[in-house]
Amino acid sequence: MAIHSTVTESKIQYRGDGSSLEQSEPNKFDAGNLRSEEMILNVGPQHPSTHGVLRLEVLSDGEVIKEVVPHIGYLHRCFEKHAENLPYNQIIPFVDRLDYVASMNNEHAYVMGVERMIGISDQIPKRVEYIRVLVAEINRIASHLIAIGTYGMDIGAFTPFFWAVRDREHILRLLEWVCGSRLLYNYIWIGGLYYDLPVGFEDRCKEFIQYFRPKVKELEDLLISNKIFIERTANVGVLPLNLAINGGATGPMLRGSGLRFDLRRVDAYSVYPELEFEIPIGEGMVGTTGDCWDRTWVRVREMEESLKIMEQCLHRLTTDYRRTVEFDPQALLPKKIRPHAQEFYIRAENPKGELGFFFRADGKSDIPFRCKVRSCSLVNLSLLPEISRGVLMADLIAILGSIDIVLGEVDR
Repeated sequence: MAIHSTVTESKIQYRGDGSSLEQSEPNKFDAGNLRSEEMILNVGPQHPSTHGVLRLEVLSDGEVIKEVVPHIGYLHRCFEKHAENLPYNQIIPFVDRLDYVASMNNEHAYVMGVERMIGISDQIPKRVEYIRVLVAEINRIASHLIAIGTYGMDIGAFTPFFWAVRDREHILRLLEWVCGSRLLYNYIWIGGLYYDLPVGFEDRCKEFIQYFRPKVKELEDLLISNKIFIERTANVGVLPLNLAINGGATGPMLRGSGLRFDLRRVDAYSVYPELEFEIPIGEGMVGTTGDCWDRTWVRVREMEESLKIMEQCLHRLTTDYRRTVEFDPQALLPKKIRPHAQEFYIRAENPKGELGFFFRADGKSDIPFRCKVRSCSLVNLSLLPEISRGVLMADLIAILGSIDIVLGEVDR
């Protein structure tokens, strides 16, 4: 982790009458007003400590953090402006590039929104819905493996990262078999799917479930229950429940603070109401409810629940909604997507929290007049200054890693 100290001089512009006009500064803190024991430090942008091109401007008193200001904007992809210049169906590859380690989940949320806007959501075949949930839960596990593995590496444990990437590789091969891509899938389409599951895919998924379930326990024993890991994460970065709610936190950030809130249950979208699974929450078992350890523990438990959902989807896909020669996953794909004039918001439970899409349609075009993304990574990251005051510099890295952000979604 490279930490660079910076000193910024105040830049002043002058009006025509000679009076001064303060110019906006790229940095928040004024070096001219520092006390002798204070420092302004830049943490990042670099991998792996800042999880991408994120710069943290830190005001510290020695090793103690007084204030943190996250600076984003280095990975701006203009997603929303791209979306306002493309037909609805051509936006899906760009949706993949938001949270690029959970692309299936991104697609699922976006496609559901467009389908509801054009009034075909209740016509989607059940086999299509179960396949969507199956691949989304597979991708949820892959996302959590990256979150847990890189988090261990952030605080000095390399072996969990190698184990997590090894197991994630099985998932990427499954998803590549489905759609031909390992990361950016373009598989869930408006009205259906790119293609049905390959022959034998269900059996391979069952083999993966049998393989991976004991691996979750191994990862928990190696990392989550490790004495050093507990000492580095318990009672660190505590996010009280009232602050989590008021700050708009969602996903494992919110559930780690003790609230059993999951959009798969609350909004009951797709076929999730037909499936049985638990919603893990932080309970403060080794520290304080809402600390870094609780957030990581929730992700481990969620992987186990995703395995249960996968098993139920596979059972339905091989019994009630089995493949047939006549089944066409593209049968409902609309040739022209032109919603009535309206404003619409859809949200779904991504691995990192609530991912939302806001659309404004003018009723005349197949291109959205306005598209806005509610990024769970951005909202969760905005709480970093609140839970980092008074901690040590090493704990700042532990707190940032526990939030689990992807800058492609933060900056969009």
